[in-house]
Order: sequence, then C-alpha cells, then structure tokens
Amino acid sequence: MKNKLSAFVLLSGSLVVQAQERPNVIIFLVDDMGLMDTQVPFMTDGKGNPVRYPLNDWYRTPGMERLASQGIRFSTFYAQSVSSPTRASIMTGQNATRHRTTNWINSETNNKTPYGPKEWNWTGLKSNDVTLPRVLQQAGYRTIHVGKAHFGCVGSEGENPQHIGFDVNIAGSSIGQPGSYYGEWGYGNIKGNRKRAVPGLEKYFGTDTFLSDALTIEANAEITKAVEEKKPFFLYMAHYAVHAPFEPDKRFLDNYTSPDKPGTAKNFATLIEGMDKSLIDIMDKLETLGIAENTLIIFLGDNGSDAPLGDEKGHFSSAPLRGKKGTEYEGGIRVPCIVGWAKPNSKNALQKSFPVKQKAIQEQMGTVMDIYPTVLSLAGVKNHDSHVVDGVDLKTQIAGKTSKKRTESFLMHFPHAHRGSYFTAFRDGNWKLIYWYHPETPAHPAYELYNLAVDPFENNDLAGSKKDVLVSMIREMSARLESEGALYPEDANGNAVKPVIP
Repeated sequence: MKNKLSAFVLLSGSLVVQAQERPNVIIFLVDDMGLMDTQVPFMTDGKGNPVRYPLNDWYRTPGMERLASQGIRFSTFYAQSVSSPTRASIMTGQNATRHRTTNWINSETNNKTPYGPKEWNWTGLKSNDVTLPRVLQQAGYRTIHVGKAHFGCVGSEGENPQHIGFDVNIAGSSIGQPGSYYGEWGYGNIKGNRKRAVPGLEKYFGTDTFLSDALTIEANAEITKAVEEKKPFFLYMAHYAVHAPFEPDKRFLDNYTSPDKPGTAKNFATLIEGMDKSLIDIMDKLETLGIAENTLIIFLGDNGSDAPLGDEKGHFSSAPLRGKKGTEYEGGIRVPCIVGWAKPNSKNALQKSFPVKQKAIQEQMGTVMDIYPTVLSLAGVKNHDSHVVDGVDLKTQIAGKTSKKRTESFLMHFPHAHRGSYFTAFRDGNWKLIYWYHPETPAHPAYELYNLAVDPFENNDLAGSKKDVLVSMIREMSARLESEGALYPEDANGNAVKPVIP
C-alpha cells in the first residue's frame, strides 16, 4: 500500500501539512492511572451529566481538560487489572483469556504465582504475532514506540518493541517500572533501582530532565522525523509515569500542600501533573508542525489507580469507586479514556470521515480490546483475515452515538495471586459477577454479585438474595471463558480449577 503526504510548505521554520491521505494516530498510555486520578470528571449522574468528586479537585490535569474539551470521554472504559495484559490487548485487540498474558510480566523469573496456570504466556508477544504496529507498518505508517513496553520477559522476542512491528523503540524493554524518574540518577542507571534502569536515554544522564519530559522530547523528535519523511505515523506514547517509585516531580510539589494527604500521595499527584504536561507539549508540537488537524489522540490508563491512598479494596484511591490496581473491583479495572482530534476542524476531510463529538461523555461501555479495530478503521487498514479480535470498532461511539454492534459485557480473567487473587470479573448489562477460584478447595469457590445501575460503588452484595441471577451469570461467564480459550488456576496436583455452578 502506498501512502502519501502532500503539499508541504515551509512557513516560519515550521512544516505545514495542507493535505494528508491518512491520519496520524497517537495512543497516549499512562501507567497505573485510574479513572479518578484527574481533574476531568468521567463519572456521570445517570443522565449523562458529569459529576465531580473530591479527587477531581485534588489533581491538576489541564492537558486532559484541553483534550476532553475537543473530544469525547468514556464514563465506563475497562482495562485488565494489571499492566502487561492490557498492553498485549491493545496490541492485538484480544482479551487476556485469548492471548494468555494474564499477569504482569516479571522480567527475570516466571511469576505465575503458586496456583497460576503453567501455560500462561509469560514470554509475551512474539515476532510473528499480528499486532497493531505491524499491520500499520505494513500499510506504510512510521511506527514509533516511546516509553514503557513490558510486552515480554528478558530474552523474549517481545522484549524489544522493534520485533513486534515498531520501526523505532525509545526506552522500551522488559521492565515494568523505572529505576528512577531523575535524570541526575540516570533513570536508575546511576542511582536507584538498577535492575529496572530505563535504557536508551544516556544523553539525559546527569541532567535535571525528569523522565516524563525526556520521553516527550524524544517523541516530539520522532514526530518531526515522520513529517520530514512525508509518512503518516503511529506513536505509542507509553509513559512510565505514574508507576512507583513515587519520586516527586519537584516542579509541581507546591500545588499539593493539603495536610490531609500523605507525602507519597502528593508525590503521586506531581507525577500525574508531569504526565499531563507531556500531553500539552505533544499537542503543542503537533500545532507547530501544522499536523494537529490530521492527528487523532487516544488517551487512556492501563489499569486502575495505584494512588497511595487507603487500603487496596476500599473506597480510597479511586473513590467513590471501590478498589485499586490489581483488584477485581471497579476501581481496579476502570480507566480514563479520551479520544479527540488534536485540533478539531469540521471541514477537514479526515475528520469528516471519522467524526469525534466534542465536549461529550459516552456512557456506553468501551474496552482496551476496542483500540485495535478502532485504529485500523480510522487508518483505513484491514485486519488480517486469520486474526481473531475480541474488541469492536468505537467509531460510532466516538461520534457520540450508541453502537448496536457491541455486546454490553466485559470479561476480566486473572488466574494468579495479587491484590485480587484467582478471580474472574464478568459484567453483563448492569450485573457484575466476581468469582473467586479456591485452588486449595476447588469445590468451594466464592462470589459476589452487584447491580451497578443502582450500586455503582459495589457496597451491596446480592449473591445471596439473587440466586437465579447469580447462577445465570456464572453459566454465561463459564461459556465465555471456554469460548476464548481461558487458562484456569491449578490445584496442588496441576488440575485446572474451573467454575462450579452452585
């Protein structure tokens, strides 16, 4: 396939794109950012009106506010509960049950955990996998990876993003967190957690360049190269922020002085604001280059919040939602998602073909599996015929309408031990089932049932009073797990522990 950028004009030192056949795409992914880690309210009152909660008044995210004002945000957007499964789902459009990277990937050792399935995909993505960057690369896109990869363990094919379809890899490896955010410390290469030192940013060592800024500078340089090469680009901007260690971005500390919050929470807030500055800097660069009208940004988090506020399964880090990163509750699996053109223009041909409703909230569900088919739809590129996709194209929803193509269900399967251990969370319509496998006593699982329409914060377990709904949900969950080829926890003898119908 041949793609052309045409009619470039050099004006005041900036390249101005007058016409472009295919849009540029940026996936702006934030590590460990939950739904409430922003000043932008995502939750609604049931009538589609945004509702502010105290955490929205704690964080400062003007960049997200800017993008939300010119695009659409999802009130209910689901991810996997931890990092690597979500990243593999974005790359493939498949649920974790299908690609089988069901836990975060530890770089050096197989972290299946005591009763985890032996066959889980610890080595991650392979060079022959059908991936979003590979398909776009084959269609003529310049594909750029900046930041955290976490697609495979040390020595695996997926360790290097260039093996899965990226033309460029900056700072991506097997690691899931940075050794440090400080340039003075070499991002862990000089001081900090050297086992998790960020690679490839030596030019910033010994400087006061915060990691989020270094990645942004590199991303903007790669965007400029793509423009100079007259190629559409796909930028996967995957920040290490706001993952631990919660080292403060000192530029923003004065904005967080509340005596009601611990120091670590203030540090976390500075990481949020520094990440948000990155979004502003990239959007400003697109304007300077004259390509903002032709560039769609998809902003999202990779799992629930890890903000150091309260316990893991209460209403704290993601309040009023329950739970945080790694848990089975809504606060562990709901993430912010905003889609918008970097500069809206109703007369732009690309925007006419892929309209985005401005200043809008989409209440219909979306998931990380939907990104793959949505980006291909936007780019006018076909999926490989043999590649199964579990997501749906969000084009209709992004336009502010209700999609009749999607089922109102989401399956999140985690057959490992973590904050939430050996569980499947299954949502169908307003009902949500949480099913815990007990590998030591397989015949005696546990479960909770919630009606999210009336109990969005998961306070009232109805498993005991709605037995008919419970049984129906477990049956549906079991069928879905089987259809997607799920692996299950294993008992002490290595036997799969499958759902039990009560």
